Amino acid sequence: MRIQRHAMILLLAYAGFISLGLPDSVIGVAWPFIRRDFALPLDALGLYFLVGTAGYFLASMNSGRWVRRWGVGRILSFSGLLTALCLLGCAIAPNWIVIVTLSFAGGMGAGAIDAGINTYAAFRFTPRHVNWLHACWGIGAATGPAIMTAVIGARLSWRWGYLAIMAVLLVLTTGFFATQKLWALTETADTPSAPHASRRRTLTLPAAWMSIALFFVYCGIESSTGQWAYSLLVESRGVSKITAGLWVSLYWGALTCGRFVIGSAANRASPRTLLRLSIIGATVGTAMLVFLRIRGMEAPALALAGFSLAPIFPTLISLTPRRFEPVHVANIVGFQVAGGSLGIALTPLAMGMLAARAGLEALPPALLFLCLLMGFLSERLAGNHPVAEDSRG
Repeated sequence: MRIQRHAMILLLAYAGFISLGLPDSVIGVAWPFIRRDFALPLDALGLYFLVGTAGYFLASMNSGRWVRRWGVGRILSFSGLLTALCLLGCAIAPNWIVIVTLSFAGGMGAGAIDAGINTYAAFRFTPRHVNWLHACWGIGAATGPAIMTAVIGARLSWRWGYLAIMAVLLVLTTGFFATQKLWALTETADTPSAPHASRRRTLTLPAAWMSIALFFVYCGIESSTGQWAYSLLVESRGVSKITAGLWVSLYWGALTCGRFVIGSAANRASPRTLLRLSIIGATVGTAMLVFLRIRGMEAPALALAGFSLAPIFPTLISLTPRRFEPVHVANIVGFQVAGGSLGIALTPLAMGMLAARAGLEALPPALLFLCLLMGFLSERLAGNHPVAEDSRG
């Protein structure tokens, strides 16, 4: 019976991360049609992402307190419902301001689901399953645009695409509501009497800030590479648009496949060794973009970078209970997810400002510097718990 419950929760967690990826990427396909219907300027989409990130950050920062008060099961249930309702709101929105406003609530729902499942995974899942869990986000991110493309191809309104994704979220939410009591972090962790540290107390730990910074840098590298590689290839290195698009897809595909492939061996490897090898691989891939200015070398460089980056986020999540006392773990996971969301939002923006001032060729050296900084932060953080981190998952 316990094995069946674990399998059920595992499948729901996978489905939860697929659902996180669905709305994240669908806006890219829907945007030209939304912009046409509401007569919007091209850059209006920036406000949508800014407001959504604010909601995501707020939910992530508070997830530890919410876990302490309501437990993971309730958070997932009501966050899933909130996200589904926001998608419904987008589908029937009379104007752009309504969609932007809903992006804040949708961001909160997604942030709570992300932090809630990651908190549970840190306590209960092996490194293998945490890697596969994060690979599922890539499946959702690839499926969302496919759903919207199919809707548009059938000559239906973009609104039907949001309704289709809402239906998926409602099925998932039903599963969360039906299994609320099965999401206990430990035998006593979700009870009111279980010890939990306040956010303020957790933030007094120097290692907490170092961990937040590490997630900020990692997520900044991952998102900036994916978002700016196309512009670098086409506008600076003369690669054709079709070829550049394929190479950027190769990067994201390597990231997703890497989490499945490396995740298969994660339980047999030392997490610290896995992190080191991954950071070295990402650094080498980025260095290839800087120093090997040979036509065609960008493809293996991006593939190596994506594959190497793949296990870093999930491995860091798996290590959280080993690096921090149990009373801090729920807070730390939320802070890490919040730091990552800021890295995703701010680092590509900073890269764009750098490119505008110094040119697109300034981006690979900047990414290389961030990879070196990531390695430094990882080693400093690992030095606090060398014994625990050398043990296999």
